[in-house]
Amino acid sequence: MTATAANDYFTESHSVEAVNGRMGKATDPRLAHVMARLVAHLHAFIKDVGLTQEEWATAIDFLTRTGQICDANRQEFILLSDVLGVSMLVDAINNRRPSGATENTVLGPFHVEGVPKYPMGANISQDGGRETCLFQGQVKDLDGIPLEGVRIDVWSDNEDGFYDVQQPGTQPIHNNRGVFVTGPDGRYWFKGIKPVSYPIPDDGPVGQMLGKLGRHPFRPAHMHFIVSREGFETVVTHSFVAGDDYLQSDAVFGVKQSLIAPFEPVAGGDTKWLSTFDFVLNKVAAE
Repeated sequence: MTATAANDYFTESHSVEAVNGRMGKATDPRLAHVMARLVAHLHAFIKDVGLTQEEWATAIDFLTRTGQICDANRQEFILLSDVLGVSMLVDAINNRRPSGATENTVLGPFHVEGVPKYPMGANISQDGGRETCLFQGQVKDLDGIPLEGVRIDVWSDNEDGFYDVQQPGTQPIHNNRGVFVTGPDGRYWFKGIKPVSYPIPDDGPVGQMLGKLGRHPFRPAHMHFIVSREGFETVVTHSFVAGDDYLQSDAVFGVKQSLIAPFEPVAGGDTKWLSTFDFVLNKVAAE
């Protein structure tokens, strides 16, 4: 009979060693490291707060309901990750850039592939938004050189705070969405609407959790951008409306000081607002 070490048995004091000791020797090294650390931190948390069986049952029920509300158009687990700041932390760790380069923020759940490509100056708002806005700026590298051939994928909510995919049949398809490509001067400009703040979906388990924590579900007004060109790091980001009430309490922690953009009123003309925001791309590191 094979001798058994004391730590092979599960005890409160040796719970981590017992669980991690069952991991197979052929486990992928990265997976083994991540799972071992997850077990260590999870067990430390449970011991630290003295988690009760009733509380753990409530947690399991919460996670079950979070999964049950997910479908092709709604991902409640991503929402949970967002409101706990996990999405932003993972993004920050994986998108460290030198000073001066445009910062990333969360992608959000409403990006769409296959959006029409428009000429510069086109209007992406198809439902006649009243608070019209001209968005403009320039894309450069860290040396200040304008970048040609940069693909700029943009999207925003409408004036009621909804994205087109949230209101199929009500909003036109690809409303407030478009793709533009910069010319030799690196400049971009297009017409849309001044975005508005809106609540994340709060009719499910994540919204209920926010309510119990005394937190609101609102995101500050913003325009989404994906800025990409071969040889440079892709920037997934927003430009936030300066002065918005929720800049310092964004439900998903997406605001960074460098991403707050001016939105200035315009007298006369066919647009009521002007927002200028430049992008600075960082070259991909040579391998």
